[in-house]
Amino acid sequence: MFIDEESCLGCGQCVPYCPVGAINLDEDCASIDIDECVECCNCQRWAECPADAIIQDELSWPRTIRKALSDEMAVSESTGITGRGTEEMKTNDVTGRIQPGMVAVAIEVGRPALGTRIAQVEKIAMAVAKLGIQFEEQNPVTSLISDPNTGLFKKEVLNEKVLSAILEFVARLDQLPDILRALEDVSKQIDTVFSLDVATPLNDDGSVPTDPYIKGKNIWVAPNGKTNIGIGRVSL
Repeated sequence: MFIDEESCLGCGQCVPYCPVGAINLDEDCASIDIDECVECCNCQRWAECPADAIIQDELSWPRTIRKALSDEMAVSESTGITGRGTEEMKTNDVTGRIQPGMVAVAIEVGRPALGTRIAQVEKIAMAVAKLGIQFEEQNPVTSLISDPNTGLFKKEVLNEKVLSAILEFVARLDQLPDILRALEDVSKQIDTVFSLDVATPLNDDGSVPTDPYIKGKNIWVAPNGKTNIGIGRVSL
């Protein structure tokens, strides 16, 4: 993404639309810091530039990763779908992906609102890979991993910056304490933030199987969540 200097009016209307602060207003013209830009397209799509000076240039590998993981309208080449992750638990009543006794984990690196270099995502992937988990194949981030057993990413993608990147996997419920400990340890080594999602089928009495592992553990839990009400049926 870049701003045509000859067309730019210097009004600054685009500046607040950049979630990573990559647009600078200098004298009478705005410019985009290419290294910080995550190619989310927010400025072009929503700022309504009066001069149509914001231009999407043709991207090449590995910069294409930025758009795939930052622009919610972009289609991932590896999965053929939009978005940074998969449908997770939202369609579990028809996919049966998360079975009783299992927990789906999504680690949303760079969220909320900070962004991340892929090198930071690699650190987290390596921390959980030691536990023997298998990364979700339909997640676009997984295609960037060169060695799923160790969590190492392809070297050429490490410096790419994205709005967020989601590491996703399904594990046994009894592995959750080890996963939480690994994430707590690696959180002290990374230069970004992450949000943690866990999803699991409810117990027969309606209680949440993950509660004993999370409540009272000095982990802040958002009051909102997503619930699959189970009106679908597993497709064969």
